[in-house]
Amino acid sequence: MEPLTDSSREIVRRSGSNLAFALAVLPRRKRRDMGVFYAFCRVVDDIADDPDHPVEQRRAGLQRWRDLIGGRIEQPLGGIETEFLDLRRRYSLRVEDLEAILTGVEMDLAPLRFETAAELRQYCYHVASAVGLVSIEIFGYTDPGTRFYAEQLGYALQWTNILRDVAEDAKEGRLFLPLEDLRRFGLTENCLLGGRPDRAKFQRLMKHEASVARAFYLTAAAALPAVDRAAMRSAELMRRIYSGILDEMEADGFDVFVRRYRLSRMAMCCEFLRAKFTR
Repeated sequence: MEPLTDSSREIVRRSGSNLAFALAVLPRRKRRDMGVFYAFCRVVDDIADDPDHPVEQRRAGLQRWRDLIGGRIEQPLGGIETEFLDLRRRYSLRVEDLEAILTGVEMDLAPLRFETAAELRQYCYHVASAVGLVSIEIFGYTDPGTRFYAEQLGYALQWTNILRDVAEDAKEGRLFLPLEDLRRFGLTENCLLGGRPDRAKFQRLMKHEASVARAFYLTAAAALPAVDRAAMRSAELMRRIYSGILDEMEADGFDVFVRRYRLSRMAMCCEFLRAKFTR
């Protein structure tokens, strides 16, 4: 597996993510820097998910990034490697937060099952909350309490992603919902992986998981210090978009095996304008 030398701009342009949309509310310099960080996240995630390379080669690709972050590679390649190391230096990004992201993508190298909600929360910390903790360093913040806000918001966003993507993940043999919750609501792994869960039982399960996600959203919203509200406009835009998706899923009976939920273009534009002019 050859290291990628594409620029962050090329990587972001190919991604087509809601995150790229959310970055548009930032000032130009912050938007460019977040683009570099997003490109790093995209690259390491793609390494872990690449089906054309054996797992050991993917591990080696991720280890190269650990070595880059840890300063053990003296000559980074051009493109994203050089851009990201410059970003890390300028913002003094925490090694532990960056390594937590790598730990998260490495967790996806093997089939995952989570027995409890606590185990799933730990996974969400690595793949989402750690991303938020790095992001706020680039956004800029004053109150240390904003780190707690970022952590809680990460849990909420990832939990919502998991609920929205149940059907897509099932087609790939993936199941992220806590197994203890499946049993609690009378469901099995096989019925979900086969795309044929009992509708009433599945709706009760999903309503429970939605309540977990919603609690994280509420905790995050309450935890955001007023002094940092304007700086977190991009994160707040993500909070409103994904909590809106959660509301739509619940209102529609969590019909995730039939449709993929997203906000309407009008709703997205309204949320964008609201975030853009937050003061």
